[in-house]
Amino acid sequence: MNFWTKVAGIILRNRYLVLLIIAIITGLLASQIKYMKFSYTEANLLPENHEVNIEYNKFLEIFGEEGNLVILGIKDSSVFSPKKFNAWNHLIDNFEDLEEVDFTLSIADVQKLKADRSKRKFVLEPLFDEDPKTKDEVLAIKKQLFDKLPFYDNLLFNKNTGTLQTAIYIKKELINTPVRRDFIFNKLIPVVEKFEKEHNVDVRISGMPYIRTLNSQNIQDEILLFVLGALLITAVIFFFFFRSYRATFITLLVVLIGVTWAFGFIGWFRYEITVLSALIPPLIIVIGVPNAVFLINKYQQEIKKHGNQAKSLQRVITKIGNATLMTNITTAAGFATFVFVKSNLLREFGILASINIISIFVLALLLIPIIYSFMPLPKKKHLNHLERKWIENVVDWMEKTVRDYRIGIYFTSVIIIIIGIIGVYQIRVSGSLIEDMPKSMGFYKDIKFFENEFGGIMPLEILIDTKKEKGVMKLSTLKKMEKINEAIETFPELSKPISVVNLVKYSKQAYYQGNPKYYQLPTSQEQNYIFAYTKNSSNDTGMLKSFVDSTGRYARITTFMKDIGTDKMDDIQERIQTVIDKEFDKEKYTVSLTGKALVFIKGTNYLINNLVLSLSLAIVLISIFMAWMFRSPQMILISLIPNILPLLITAGLMGFFDIPIKPSTILVFSIAFGISVDDTIHFLAKYRQELIAHNWRIKPSVFAALRETGVSMFYTSIVLFFGFLVFTLSSFGGTIALGGLVSITLLFAMVSNLLLLPSLLLTFENKIANKKIFKEPAMEIIPVEDEKIED
Repeated sequence: MNFWTKVAGIILRNRYLVLLIIAIITGLLASQIKYMKFSYTEANLLPENHEVNIEYNKFLEIFGEEGNLVILGIKDSSVFSPKKFNAWNHLIDNFEDLEEVDFTLSIADVQKLKADRSKRKFVLEPLFDEDPKTKDEVLAIKKQLFDKLPFYDNLLFNKNTGTLQTAIYIKKELINTPVRRDFIFNKLIPVVEKFEKEHNVDVRISGMPYIRTLNSQNIQDEILLFVLGALLITAVIFFFFFRSYRATFITLLVVLIGVTWAFGFIGWFRYEITVLSALIPPLIIVIGVPNAVFLINKYQQEIKKHGNQAKSLQRVITKIGNATLMTNITTAAGFATFVFVKSNLLREFGILASINIISIFVLALLLIPIIYSFMPLPKKKHLNHLERKWIENVVDWMEKTVRDYRIGIYFTSVIIIIIGIIGVYQIRVSGSLIEDMPKSMGFYKDIKFFENEFGGIMPLEILIDTKKEKGVMKLSTLKKMEKINEAIETFPELSKPISVVNLVKYSKQAYYQGNPKYYQLPTSQEQNYIFAYTKNSSNDTGMLKSFVDSTGRYARITTFMKDIGTDKMDDIQERIQTVIDKEFDKEKYTVSLTGKALVFIKGTNYLINNLVLSLSLAIVLISIFMAWMFRSPQMILISLIPNILPLLITAGLMGFFDIPIKPSTILVFSIAFGISVDDTIHFLAKYRQELIAHNWRIKPSVFAALRETGVSMFYTSIVLFFGFLVFTLSSFGGTIALGGLVSITLLFAMVSNLLLLPSLLLTFENKIANKKIFKEPAMEIIPVEDEKIED
């Protein structure tokens, strides 16, 4: 009695105990679902000890969270009528006293910096004392603002288009907590919508807190969409193939328990829900259904053969258990390779996916035979699908193609390889924070609005360490910073920079009675008396602390970036770095580029570099499985070729259709490879069994294996194809691409395993037919057909 025969006996003899254990585990994991929480920060794709992360964390220690700005914008000529102008300025009153808000800045808050000659200090005066009552008063304020106060240009207005902007700074300590979500949904959005309705205007909202909150909500909404979509589509396809409500119900029950376990594991590990981990539950449905296809198909075949339920249930476990275990291990291995990548985001995804894939295998193997054991035998109509004419025709076509058109298969494969390689060279890399965001959503359109009007919303920071206290306010340092500002202004992808330099230039303008032509850095002669005024002033310390730390050692230059790819970012970084290297002596200064946008782009590049590692690791792991299972070096090569070919096709399609390599699409290759190898294992396992039965004659063994496994492989591939297509219902570009690409890859993998793999076996029959080469495997994947099984 072999191992799986014992397992079958244990499962079926202790079915009540097994069901009780599954119920207890399900209950325990269900209780952990309450600990699931959604991520309130951007996914950091870099390892914690990466240089870019170290620099970013240093910046956060000095200046705090930089992504705490929510901006409201309005582009409407009617806003310069007294009623709307005053209403726009008072809109901010709804927020400035809220506990979540640090401070606000609107046109009503604009302070003119003036030099008080008698007291030799700068004082702040409001731009206007009371609400303007006439159109002329509004236009006078507009003229003064646009023409005389360049400090506020691009901060509160765009003088070229007349667009106005209001800034709300959320408290930094609250920005990455659930409080942010409550503020956005319950306080900000309702007030803005009411304002729009009352004044018949379109108010744009953006800023990283707003974008991140709406993005998180989208992920939350889509988890339910994916789960329901995957359940519905797999149930429909399953029923179409099996024409059995009973089989469909059992399959749905198994995957629903699997989904509960998936959510439970997320809560148990205290992982946050991200764009990637949100894919786990529907992924388990899609991968779990093929397990049910193989198990139920085998059960029905056995019932049709001899009509003995006990023997059929035992044979389901003994004959399919090992094969499905191996296929699930290879699939899990494809995901588990992400565990070795240093990115926490991918590591968590790899851990969750691999654990849940093994879990869904265990659930299917235990529950399907046990539930069937309580049910009457399937009726004849439930077994009719085993003799369906159309599927026989598909198998006949495959057999004829492999027998008569092998040269055509090889020729087509070579053409596909050439086309794929051409496409690979056209693939681009994208490190955009917002490219995957739903383009149909209002907040994405608002992002584009602020890009056009103010140069972007993603913060890019430059941190300057002068290595001495009060080093920032030296004129020499300020002039060096001005050179960086000038370089930033040459990039259309970046907004005008904001730093202490702007404040010093404004101080000089104020010293010269507010004449805008003096909005520039002071000369060495002017600096003494202008800085003397600054020292005597207390009003501007609030503004100063945003740009310089309390010791005067560190300064920041902030600019905002448009949605650009890694190539442009590399060019911008290189050109700015050139200016930094030229202007700042490395012994006296340490200057670094940082900010969320840069961290994300560098993280994308890091993942690209690790893609080859994770995919190579998956190939090596699966090759080891093949070597261990079949004990034949030749079989490793023959089995890998049909699975690497679909990956090349996918990479080529990404190049031709301009689908960039990014964090979401990186997953395609490892997922597809891990799943597509399942078909190879099923085919080769059956092939080896047929070799023994046919006295090591290759041709009859290949065609017998093709006939036996072709139907199940076809069924499971169709289920997987449509299952992954569910992800194309997403509003996230990366998830849509992931679903479409994996579906196409798996379809090609099925064709490759059913046509190219048998062709290779036939072509190289002389090399692999030798019994000494094709040794007894380490374990029997599929027990021989005539094995005696106890009733």
